Amino acid sequence: MKTGLNRRGFLKSTAGAVGVSALSLHAQISGAARDKPLRVAVLGCGIRGLSAHIDAACEERLVAIVDPDRSAIEKALLKIKEVAPDYDLAKVKAYGDYRRMFDELGNELDAVIVATPNHQHTLPALMAIRRGIHVYLEKPMTLTIAESRQLVTEARKHGVVTQMGQQGHSGEGCRRLCEFVWAGAIGEVHDVYCWSNRANGRVAERPATVAVPTGLDWDQWVGPAPYRDYHEGLHPHDWHGWFDFGNGSLGNMGCHILDPAYWALKLGHPDAIMLEESFGGNAECFPVSTRIRWDFPARAGMQPVRLHWYDGLAPGQPFNNKTVNPKNDCVTMAAQNRPALVRELEKEYDRNFGGNGTLYVGEKGMMITDAYGDGVRIVPEEAHRAFKRPPETLPRVKGTHQRDFFRACRGGPPPSAHFDYSGPLNELVLLGCLAVHAGKGRRIEWDGDAVRCTNLPELNRFLKSDNRKGWTL
Repeated sequence: MKTGLNRRGFLKSTAGAVGVSALSLHAQISGAARDKPLRVAVLGCGIRGLSAHIDAACEERLVAIVDPDRSAIEKALLKIKEVAPDYDLAKVKAYGDYRRMFDELGNELDAVIVATPNHQHTLPALMAIRRGIHVYLEKPMTLTIAESRQLVTEARKHGVVTQMGQQGHSGEGCRRLCEFVWAGAIGEVHDVYCWSNRANGRVAERPATVAVPTGLDWDQWVGPAPYRDYHEGLHPHDWHGWFDFGNGSLGNMGCHILDPAYWALKLGHPDAIMLEESFGGNAECFPVSTRIRWDFPARAGMQPVRLHWYDGLAPGQPFNNKTVNPKNDCVTMAAQNRPALVRELEKEYDRNFGGNGTLYVGEKGMMITDAYGDGVRIVPEEAHRAFKRPPETLPRVKGTHQRDFFRACRGGPPPSAHFDYSGPLNELVLLGCLAVHAGKGRRIEWDGDAVRCTNLPELNRFLKSDNRKGWTL
């Protein structure tokens, strides 16, 4: 078995290249430079990088792509020619290791888009920030809360522009939701029910070791995570379900689905979190079904509220190819774990609220949105039509989430999902993951001023990178 790179060793190999006192070389772009295309690198050319970020970067000046899988690099090059036929591919440098890219191009980049697996988020983002390079980082920001707080702190210190990739935050829906809630459309909200059709977890033990696919640099893919031999169920998508690499269904979709409620209800930190139900999972993997609850105190003139999360398979449903699509881990509607109240409302009003969404329950009524906060409607429809549409009080974002980021890089207004906003949202999601580690029925009391569980100290090892299997930041 290869020894690979542990987290401590992986970071040590980069420490000399990036000093914490490095000046923010690119943090301020002024004058004529604002009219020039930004020099952008895309780190991670797999599913999300290929589907959303290559074309966005080509609207600027894409100078580098990074992925340890040669097949992903080749697909990215084809994508570039597809979206920008006149692009000179000879000017796009391809790397299998982002450390080498930063060594060679660290002074020639204005921004990076990081779309790697979750365990590879913190290091490249930190390396960019300390060089004064602006960072767009896919959700969730980090694997642990300590990493999340470090990125927020260092981004402030070095004055770079940041954006987390919950793209719905730049959309119209989130803003309309806030305006409806703040206008008192359903009165004080006391319960929020969120659900996702993802089943990013496992019901079986780790598969047997198999040969690494041709063209994949496995040592680099594992990177700062604890080394393991290659096996099926990891690359390119199923890493979501493993503790060492991802954050389960909640980590995959929570920053999208919880974001509108987090914003509209000014949630901040919860007092307590609990895993109420789960199915599947083991010492290495997330369950394929969870029900999680966060309890929030009164805040910002709002009453206490309970936030409920449902994902994966409904209780009693089998985990197989008939209930879960093996390509994307999405559960069929008939087998999905969703709130009973949602099903009752669908039946009563002959509606379909979808595989991902949120139901807001207030003193005066209920309101529904989709996964990204879009489609805001009071339930029933008659109540929606009877409520006077609230005025638009929040500024709107022009263009895409990436365009919002690039505009800020040129000295425009801060992007909508900068780390000061998205860092605490990211923590909210990771606290739900912590509840999974705690196990069913164990109430976690949370002190939002410190990275610690106040009543279950044995869980603190999951919160700090320097206590997580040998990796120190």
